[in-house]
Order: sequence, then structure tokens, then C-alpha cells
Amino acid sequence: MLHSPTLLYSSESTPLVVLAAAQIGGVSLTTFPDKGISGDVEPTLLLEDGTKIAGTSSLLRFIARASANACGLYAGDIMSSTMVDFWIDQASAAVRGGSFQEICERVAAYLSSHTYLVGCTLTIADLAFFHQLLNSRQWEAIKTRPSLGHLLRWFNSCMMNGTLRDVATAHGASFFLTLKTLRFQGIIESCVSTSGGSFKINLDNATEGCVVTRFPPEPSGYLHIGHAKAALLNQYFARLYKGKLIIRFDDTNPSKERDEFVENILQDCETLGLKPDAVTYTSDSFSQILEMGSKLIREGNMYIDDTPLDLMRHERINRIESAARGNTVEDNLRLWGDMIAGNEKGLECAARFRMDMQSDNGSLRDPVAFRCNLSPHHRTGTTHKVYPTYDCACPFVDALEGVTHALRTSEYRDREDQYHWVQNMMGLRKVHIWDYSRLNFVYTTLSKRKLQWFVDHGYAESWNDPRFPTVQGLKRRGLQIEALKEFILMQGASRNVNLMEWEKLWTLNKRIIDPVCPRHTAVEDEGRVAVTLLNGPVNTESVSVPRNKKYPSAGTKVSSRMSRIWLDLADAELLEEGVEVTLMDWGNCIIKKIFKDGPSGATVSMEAELNLKGCVKSTKMKLTWLPNMNELVPLKLLDFDYLITKKKVEEEDNLADVVNKQSKVEIRAHGDADLGKLRKGDVLQLERKGYYVVDAGFEPGVQPMVLLCIPDGRTRSWGVSRNK
Repeated sequence: MLHSPTLLYSSESTPLVVLAAAQIGGVSLTTFPDKGISGDVEPTLLLEDGTKIAGTSSLLRFIARASANACGLYAGDIMSSTMVDFWIDQASAAVRGGSFQEICERVAAYLSSHTYLVGCTLTIADLAFFHQLLNSRQWEAIKTRPSLGHLLRWFNSCMMNGTLRDVATAHGASFFLTLKTLRFQGIIESCVSTSGGSFKINLDNATEGCVVTRFPPEPSGYLHIGHAKAALLNQYFARLYKGKLIIRFDDTNPSKERDEFVENILQDCETLGLKPDAVTYTSDSFSQILEMGSKLIREGNMYIDDTPLDLMRHERINRIESAARGNTVEDNLRLWGDMIAGNEKGLECAARFRMDMQSDNGSLRDPVAFRCNLSPHHRTGTTHKVYPTYDCACPFVDALEGVTHALRTSEYRDREDQYHWVQNMMGLRKVHIWDYSRLNFVYTTLSKRKLQWFVDHGYAESWNDPRFPTVQGLKRRGLQIEALKEFILMQGASRNVNLMEWEKLWTLNKRIIDPVCPRHTAVEDEGRVAVTLLNGPVNTESVSVPRNKKYPSAGTKVSSRMSRIWLDLADAELLEEGVEVTLMDWGNCIIKKIFKDGPSGATVSMEAELNLKGCVKSTKMKLTWLPNMNELVPLKLLDFDYLITKKKVEEEDNLADVVNKQSKVEIRAHGDADLGKLRKGDVLQLERKGYYVVDAGFEPGVQPMVLLCIPDGRTRSWGVSRNK
């Protein structure tokens, strides 16, 4: 293995794509930015023996070849590697002469059906072409032309690539500095403008290198899509300003919180590509928060109230001061001691901030700050008997941990004055707040309490149920994390509140999986129709066919041809004697005889003759089929509907009244023998049936292969209308 070559380049022009390729490929480089080198001089790699390699394209090829573990920078197989070289040459040609726009239009047309230039992941071909566009004035001038829409979409995606952004940030020459800052901001705006989202927000007193954001999930469930937006936005602005991101578990309610949820939230954060600078827990600060409570009592800013809960709520709504509001400091400290001890009297009490009971803002009418809870805490056990509310702990710990900007959803807007009151009363540094709209989806709840209800009542199998809006549920259903990130990017940090359809997210997902996923065949068991090909092969013929005709890297599968085959009943019912049809991946045949069941009239079998010289373009029906053989793979096909029948779920809704009790449909089928090679998490398309993800692999004699239907952006695949 080569020892860390030295990369020489101008400090005015950092070779970001070269550094990104090295990071992706695990190739160690010693970087040497030199102010004495002109920005026009190409970057150069100096090897141990004195050999020099110059030019971005050459450096990318060198790094890809030097990379260990076949990381994919050269896309693996010989054909794909050849295509990588082709696109790198095209990238170099784009900057020569007058061919720039012509090449861009050619690439845009190609990208209309591809996510990346080669294969299903970023390669040095993408990095080379991205490098040319990023540094091209011509691209800036023509990028918004309609004919270049797919190229602009690809370019935007590259701009969002985590490795490129991390490398840029680390080397201080990122897209966020100098003129490229404006270009990057403009790219984001163009990407999200059609959806009303925006990242152009005014973070008060945001100074480069000093911004600290935090993502504070409560460990009372798994992360859902709303949490994903919050997490990614916080990371985005932390990295934009070269600051820090803290993931802090808001573990202040031991009745709901478990280690299981902590572990899965961390797993979800890793799935989302979050790279926090610190992981903390509110429970780390319990002692300081309790000291804060004592201080507030001594200063007359908090009192202990033993008013029954229902009466307390009534008084707050009607702006009636509690009788306990007049307690002396001594009485409050004594009752506070009862709460800390968790004794009988303490359990009757709650600590309340003394704010303004006459305020038009209900959140300022002496909200509860501390409650007793004798449930063991998942981290501190029974050490504490009293716990702060979120509204009490959050502003305190934010200031304590050095958070500078708290990004949170607009549902907390009414509580901003309360947030700042706590910091002011404690003499803490003010944390700036930016609120943005939460994600709201049709026929969906993002309330963890309500999601837990579905699990507890058996309507969902777990928090990773494929009908759940959780990160794990969506991923299990076949959602690609790249699509989720792109969708959230489109929403931006806007304050506009919308009830969103799921179709847009699943359409983005289809765009990613369709070009690269393998195609397979399945026939449903119920009513399947046996067809005898009168002139079919006497012996079984095995033919190798591509698993995806437009994507050679998907490989091949074996198509077994024999004189007896199966058709889906739905297809067979449409056939008539004398009609010529096409058997996909084989050729034409003519239906000679159809046999039906007397009482029901259903088609049970038929006879046909192959006509392999027939024109496949002239037939109206192209049919999927399977050989009638024992090697077929048994399948369980699962499709899903929404768990909720009401388009917009209100807080007061009783879930039992709106739950969809028929939200899962199971179909038994058999698939081609090559399906057995797929493993859990693999995505595929069943020809003429839809996209699926493997939920459980095939185990002969133990279980069938379980495939979950992936919505494709059409209501047919994801909507209550099917069950209405």
C-alpha cells in the first residue's frame, strides 16, 4: 500500500472532489495548500519515489485505483469502469471549444433515467463532471434552461453530498465561502422553491465557528420523519457555520423512556448520516436543574402547588390564581423537600413557575416546572423522585451546554416567552430561537403517544412497522434514505404549515430505485392458470437474460423455458382463442384452446403454440409467466394501506374510531428461481406488479420469501381509497 502521497494545490482553489474521493476510498493524503501556487495551476500528487501526477481527472483515477475494498469509485466491473472513463473524458471535453452546452444537454438526457452517471452510487465520473460544472461560468449561465433540468437535479444532489460538504468544511474552502457561497445558497433555493421550502433564514448573531445547535429527541419511541427533518436541519446549520451539533436525549419522563428507544434513536441518527459532535442527556444535568428549582423558590419565582390537576387546569383556563400562589418561601421549600423525597405529600404537589396568570398567552399562566415520578429512570434508577418538565429543562440545559441557536417546530412558538423567562430568571445567556413548520402528512399521526397506541393494541407489530412514519418503518418499507434527505431538503426551514401527501416522497424514491433495481417475475397462486405450449421445448431450456435491460450492473438471471408454464388468472381471463400475445423475455404465442370451469366459468387451463418469428411490437398484450417447475420460490406479497382512515387527525380524536382495521393485504405467489438469491433489504421490481423490498429471505422448508410492496407515488399503492 502506498504511503500517504502529498497533494500540492493552490490555497485559492482547493481540489474538493479529489479530497472527497480520497475520503470515500479511504486513501490517505498529506495535503499541502500553498499560497505561492497560482489558482490556475492544476493540483499535483507527489509520490514517494518523486513521481508527479497532475490534473483533477488523473488524480481521481489514481485514487480510485489506490482505494482498498473495491469501494465503488470505479463502479466495480469492467464495463462500468469503462463507462466511468468515458464520462471523465466527457467532463474534460466539456471545457474545450464550443461543445460545453451540447455535452451538458447530452448528459441531461442521459440523467433523465439515471440517478448517477454510472451505477447506483457516486463514482469518480460524477466527481469529475461535478468539478467541471462547479468551476464553470458557462454552467452558471445556462443551468436553468429547461433542457438541462435533469442535469441541474443531479448537480443539486452532488451539492448535498455529505462527504463533499464535510471535506469542504474541513478544508476551509467550502461551497459556503467566497463566491461559491452565493452559488450554493442559490442552488438550495432553486431546489426547494417549487415546494415553498427555504434555507435562507436569518439566524440572529450567527458567527462562523461559534454556532451550536442541538437535536433533543425524547427516548419514548423511535425517530419518525418529523424528527428526521429536525435532525437534518440542525446538522445543516451547524455545518454551514462550521459549528457544533449536539444530540441530547430529553429523558425527563421515566414512565415512557427506555434504553431500547435510546439505542434505536442512535441507530436512526446513524442511518440519517448524522455526525454529532457530542451526545448528551438531560439527566446528566438533573442535579443542576434541581438546584435551579431551589434558587427560583428562594427568589419567589416558583411555588409548590397541591391543587388537584383538573382544578389546576380549570383555573389556568379561567385565569384564576391558585390558593397556593400565596405560599411563603418557607412553605414552598418545605413542600419542595417533600417532592424531592417523593413522600405522600410530595406526590400531591407540582412546582409551578410564578409568571403571569392574566396573560393572553396561556403558556405563561404559571406552567408546571417539576412533577414527582417514582418510576425508575432508565439511567439514574431511583436516585431522583422529582423531574423537570421539558419546558423547564430545555432552556436551562440549552444554555448550560452552550447552544447558541435552538431550531424547533412552530408548535412551540407560544412557549418562546416562557423559554426566555427561564433563562432570564436564572441569569443565563440567551439562546436564539428559530421555529419552522413541522411535517404533517395525510392519514398519519406523528404523535409518539398515538404511535405507541397502535403497537399496544396490536394494529402495528412494532415501531418499525412498514405502515409507521418512523425512519425504521419507512426504510423497512423500501424508502431509500437518499430520497428521504432530498424530500426534507425540499421542505427547507420554511414556516409555512402544510398537510402533505405521501406521493411526493414515494415519487422521489421511485426515481432512485427504478433505474437500477433488478426485474423479476411472480405469478399469484390463487387461480393461476396452467398453459401447455403444444410446440414448446421437449426438455427445459435455460437462457440467461438481464435482470435490468437498462442497467447491466444488475447482472443476469436464468430464464427456464419449458412446454408447461403458469399465467396469472387476471391475465388469462383477458385472453381469447386465436389471439397472439407476447411472453416476456421469450417471444410470441397464439392461444389455441381455453378450458373453463363449468359452474364458475373461470379459466382453468389453456393450450397455445409458440410463434417465435412473430413481431412482439404488434401484440397488444405482453404477459409475465413462469415455468411449471418445482424450483420456483414461494412468496408472501404484502401490501399496505394507511393505519388511519381520517385525512387529518386531530388531538381530540379517539384512535379507536379512526383506525383502519384492514390495512394489510397478503397475497401468496411464486417467483422465478433467481429470487432466492436476494436477501433482506434488497429492492426489486416484479414485472407488471410493482416495486418490492425483501423483508425476509427465502428459507427452503422453513418460510417463504416475504416481499413488501413499495409505493411508487400513485394513490393506488398508498392510500385509503383502495379499501373504501
